[in-house]
Amino acid sequence: MASAGSHDTYYVPEQTKLPFFASIGLFLTVYGLGSVLNDVKSSESATFSTMISLAGFMLLSFILFQWFSTVIRENHAGMNSDQLKRSYVWGMAWFIFSEVMFFAAFFGALFYVRTFSVPWIGGEGDKGITGDILWPEFEAAWPLIVNPDSSLFSNPHEGMSVSEWSLSFFAKYLPFWNTVILITSSVTVHFAHTALKAENRKGLIQWMFVSVALGVLFLFLQGFEYVEAYGHYGITLDSGIYGSTFFLLTGFHGFHVTLGTFMLAIMLVRSIKGHFKPDDHFGFEAASWYWHFVDVVWVGLFIFVYLF
Repeated sequence: MASAGSHDTYYVPEQTKLPFFASIGLFLTVYGLGSVLNDVKSSESATFSTMISLAGFMLLSFILFQWFSTVIRENHAGMNSDQLKRSYVWGMAWFIFSEVMFFAAFFGALFYVRTFSVPWIGGEGDKGITGDILWPEFEAAWPLIVNPDSSLFSNPHEGMSVSEWSLSFFAKYLPFWNTVILITSSVTVHFAHTALKAENRKGLIQWMFVSVALGVLFLFLQGFEYVEAYGHYGITLDSGIYGSTFFLLTGFHGFHVTLGTFMLAIMLVRSIKGHFKPDDHFGFEAASWYWHFVDVVWVGLFIFVYLF
């Protein structure tokens, strides 16, 4: 058995109130967003809820900036032992695992609705609803979209099959190109990481700049897609279960891409300042892990939300 003295000294930071204020900012952000979703039909309430959410997000961003700045200064001062660095690795790994479970819940909801709930409502299976409980015009087809004006479920593109409708716009255009963009960005982040380990500072900065630009381009195209979905395809949060699952999955993923792009931008700034070393760059690795995770989630979204 190894003696206690054989272990590295574990650096314990001074007590701080940053986690407390970060929890307040996170609470206000989530509370505000939840209120916005429940007050979409009340402009005054939605505006107030939006202000709460923005205030919480700004507070959280400020606290995280201070927190991460402190961690960077401590690392540059040589305070981080090997044991502490291993704790960073495990912490990031568990964080990404929690994100996997987060998206698994929404993918599970999508699977349950499409595989079980919609067919049951259409009268299929042992649990199928029979009789005129719903509307005579109801058809158990996916995507299932409700027209708020008539309270009837309908397909916004009559005469087209579901697969033809999906492929006609969503799969062939914006989501397809966004898939190409994110996959390409994973490659450029890998190239940047390779350049960092090879002590190629110029290549690191160039590839990181390309990666950040691709993240911004993805967000721009997703915003344009939402405009199209609302304005021309009748897909909204009020348009039934398809609209709800569509915007929850793609919206939360878009939020994660925003966060990941911000992380990459910070890594770009730090790269320009010369912060990273070939044998000491976990901050960069953590950001790259997160970005690769976001890319994998999008591939799943593209397959199960847009194609099938």
